Amino acid sequence: MSKPRSLALPPRTRARRLVTARGDFAVLDATPEGERRGTVLLLPGYTGSKEDFLALLGPLSEAGYRAVAVDGRGQHETPGPRGRAAYRRRALALDVVAQAAALGDGPVHLLGHSFGGLVARAAATLAPRAFRSLTLLSSGPGRVARPQRIRVRVLRGSLALLPKERVWQATRWLDSRGEEPGAVDAPEIVGFLRRRWMRTRIAQLAGAGRLLLKDPDGTPELLGLQMPLHFAYGADEMVWPPAELAAAAARVGAHHTVVEGAGHSPNVSHPRELTARLTGFWERVATRAEAGAVAP
Repeated sequence: MSKPRSLALPPRTRARRLVTARGDFAVLDATPEGERRGTVLLLPGYTGSKEDFLALLGPLSEAGYRAVAVDGRGQHETPGPRGRAAYRRRALALDVVAQAAALGDGPVHLLGHSFGGLVARAAATLAPRAFRSLTLLSSGPGRVARPQRIRVRVLRGSLALLPKERVWQATRWLDSRGEEPGAVDAPEIVGFLRRRWMRTRIAQLAGAGRLLLKDPDGTPELLGLQMPLHFAYGADEMVWPPAELAAAAARVGAHHTVVEGAGHSPNVSHPRELTARLTGFWERVATRAEAGAVAP
């Protein structure tokens, strides 16, 4: 889970509903002040939401990109069904394809953080022409590390047995064990985290957790994609082993970014450095596309 440090909307950013062929989705839509260099669709991770990208939206729009962060179905401010089938991998991928189409900007850059990377990978495989590139941010094609698998299993089991409020309190306590001594979240952040947790469907939490635990090695899937790929993560990443992420990037020939001093959420801790790395990758994508267009 990413924890935003501020809930203030960056300049030129509005919260709205994105109307798609598969329903309406809550989004944060940041537009550039001048000429638009591209559009990026941002997918959050497990127990997260569109607000995980608040710190990134401003720098991306300043760099000339329209940046749209979305709550997936059943996630925070986007309604979702109660049934298990609604949160299968293909259903979530189809949602993303519909979101990209509804933006009206042609092929867009796609970025998925953590669990969002799993969904982004599925969407890119399903409809590769909808996307100009794919970035897996703190997300791998392989299995999550064992401590995180245990954590997801415990969370899913707790949701099946205990009231949601009780599970929230236990989760908060566990999260606080990994923070620096004396670190205290601002009351508005604590309130937001609780609201997000309570609004997110149990079926979404259970379904996303199941996909994280059972997701097969996606390396063959990535090798089959005919689009530019990018792996980005913090040097202190802990959900996927960094060595495995580096090896996966090399196997599929992906552009590779390691953000020094960052953990699982460089989108929160190092937004401007991450923006520079992302836009550098997208600029190379555009340059190669232009070169291909004018080649004899």
